[in-house]
Amino acid sequence: MSQQHYSLAIEGMTCAACSGRLERMLRATPGVAEASVNLASERASVRGDAPLDSVLATVRRAGFEVPLRTLKLSVQGMTCASCVARAEKALRKVEGVSEAEVSLASESARVQTRLDADTDALVAALARAGFDASLLTGPAREEVEREQTDRQRRQTLALVCSALLSLPLVAPMLLDLFGIHWMLPAWLQLLLAAPVQFVFGARFYRAAWPALKAGSGNMDLLVALGTSAAFGLSLWQMLSGHAGHLYFEAAAVVITLVQLGKWLEARAKRQTTAAIRALQALRPDTARVWREGREQEIPIGSLRPDDEALIRPGERIPADGVILQGESHVDESLITGESLPLARAPGAIVIGGSVNGEGLLRVRVTAVGAQTALARIIELVDSAQAGKAPIQHLVDRIAAVFVPVVLLIALGTLLGWGLAAGNWEHALLNAVAVLVIACPCALGLATPTAIMAGTGVAARAGILIRDAEALELAHKVSVVTFDKTGTLTEGKPVLSAFDSTEADALRIAAALQAGSEHPLARALAAAAAEQPLPTAEHLKAEPGRGVRGRIEGRDYALGSLRWMNELGLDAATLEAEAAPHRALGHTLSWLAETGAAPRRLALLAFGDRLRPEAAAAVRGLLAQGIRPVMLTGDQLASATVIAAQLGIDDVRAEVLPGDKARIVSSLRDEGAIVAMIGDGINDAPALAAADVGIALGSGTDVAMAAAGITLMRADPRLVSDAMDISRRTHRKIRQNLFWAFIYNLIGIPLAASGLLNPVFAGAAMAFSSVSVVSNALLLSRWKPRPAR
Repeated sequence: MSQQHYSLAIEGMTCAACSGRLERMLRATPGVAEASVNLASERASVRGDAPLDSVLATVRRAGFEVPLRTLKLSVQGMTCASCVARAEKALRKVEGVSEAEVSLASESARVQTRLDADTDALVAALARAGFDASLLTGPAREEVEREQTDRQRRQTLALVCSALLSLPLVAPMLLDLFGIHWMLPAWLQLLLAAPVQFVFGARFYRAAWPALKAGSGNMDLLVALGTSAAFGLSLWQMLSGHAGHLYFEAAAVVITLVQLGKWLEARAKRQTTAAIRALQALRPDTARVWREGREQEIPIGSLRPDDEALIRPGERIPADGVILQGESHVDESLITGESLPLARAPGAIVIGGSVNGEGLLRVRVTAVGAQTALARIIELVDSAQAGKAPIQHLVDRIAAVFVPVVLLIALGTLLGWGLAAGNWEHALLNAVAVLVIACPCALGLATPTAIMAGTGVAARAGILIRDAEALELAHKVSVVTFDKTGTLTEGKPVLSAFDSTEADALRIAAALQAGSEHPLARALAAAAAEQPLPTAEHLKAEPGRGVRGRIEGRDYALGSLRWMNELGLDAATLEAEAAPHRALGHTLSWLAETGAAPRRLALLAFGDRLRPEAAAAVRGLLAQGIRPVMLTGDQLASATVIAAQLGIDDVRAEVLPGDKARIVSSLRDEGAIVAMIGDGINDAPALAAADVGIALGSGTDVAMAAAGITLMRADPRLVSDAMDISRRTHRKIRQNLFWAFIYNLIGIPLAASGLLNPVFAGAAMAFSSVSVVSNALLLSRWKPRPAR
């Protein structure tokens, strides 16, 4: 391997000891010949034959990060899984690339590079490998869409012309079935077949040559070799006077049939990206805003945060924002999957791309461009559709050797028949049939088309799947762990009871929680809204227990029963007063004055309503054989009451935030495939620890970032729907791979044994890839299960 030079930006170095440690570890990395680290410029220079992934791994082990970015490229000219492997290999050789994934179905590449990597080098590398590529940005996406439309028009024209020229060639074969024996003159056959072979079939030669130069093969190489052999044999026989045995029709019809297959395949693949195009169509081209004292209509790209947008009835909301004036119903169905329009009033959040109903709205813009919810949804769906499921890596390894193996089988067929029977003409036709029926494109399309169709239909239902791995794993889930507050309940508790003999107890409790975003803190603030609050000092949160602080010279604590016991309050007394509230499923907290002799000041009971859909969500999981588990920081007694209402038998109560991830890990250690459902910052570690993390769209960005699946509306019934679409998608992947392999396992031996005419081989090859894509598209008929 030739020596490489990596110049890396390094994040996280704070002193000379940091740079020294990193330099020593880099020099100890296998393959690194020289390494130096500059603290001032925050860069590392590495030389040697070590791969970039190995160098990056060393940087991470040292406790630092190399800033990376993810780029999306359009890649045109791929026809099969072998092309995908060649494109990925070309991209990974580019300086600064740490990972590259290429999707045949979406005709795109997702590349992870260093920030300083040359993007032009990526395009150039793909061009050298024989592909047309361009970086996908906003305007570039539209250009690619136009190019794809133009390419489909050219494909249609080439297909029609090829069919018209091939029809007279195949007519004698068809007439022969009715006892009519008729044959075109040899010169006319040549005249009809040559344009099909070398004009409309030129794309196969153009695509085959780069693969051949790269020392690999693809579908185009097999078609080009097979049809050229049939055409060349016919030309030789014609020139040598054996005009009675010509195979011009085989070459022309095979090319026409393969073109038909590719045309149908392109149309079907376009349907798999319908979800992305539907989401992109939600963005209006212009926005009406109030600027400089008057109403103006501006391009959507000129919209800025804090602009005041005016949305008339029936118009699309141009960007995310908050309603300042007006009331209306807003249709968010294409974004969240919510079927009914939702009432919106001043102060409510609206999502860009949704449709305003009957009222005139004035909205303050809060996010534009790539920061909007719609843009993030498009990016998530796009990323998932471009990604590879774990099973695809096995297919890639098979595809890498597929074409060379087929070429060897074709050569063996030629030599075997020729030497055994002495009929080299027949031997060549059998070898041509082997080349033509082999179908690496069906292998390449089997997994990505199913993933694209599955993620697309899930997005329409309000289920965003971030990556293909989450989609593939979800069908295996055997245990679903729910965070209670905000997931199974509405997350909007109210102070249901307050038992105190102290006049100022409510004010003191509210002061301790002032500024907190915890749901119980908001409930307490609402209960004390009309009272002036004292100032709390030295506030300190005790995770999983409560909060302590000093008010007017006295120390107070507000928190759980366990903490009160730790502080020295009488456990039996507190348990007795808690019993009636726990029977109602209330969450309890106590206010105590701490010090030399701690004393109880108040009991606070909070009630939180169950989500109306929660019980149906649990029933849906149980119907699929999935065990639900409820995690909560609440006391066991109140948590058990809530769980009983939902039909959950396994309750893990009084769980500290840091313990949620531990419980998820312990369930995995027991052999379960675990999905975690949550919506808060404290759920993020558990979401990341689970096999599949599922975040509610109503939750925090941190939770959504840690989750593999995001539910766009706070409806826990979507959890069982996510499992269902995962099962169906995985079933389609298995079906597609079965058919892709069975075509080749049956077709190639038939062709090698002389039982398959090249024309029928071409038809079978074209049908194989079309059937795989069409089977995946059956997923588009999926709908969420009705409420149970």
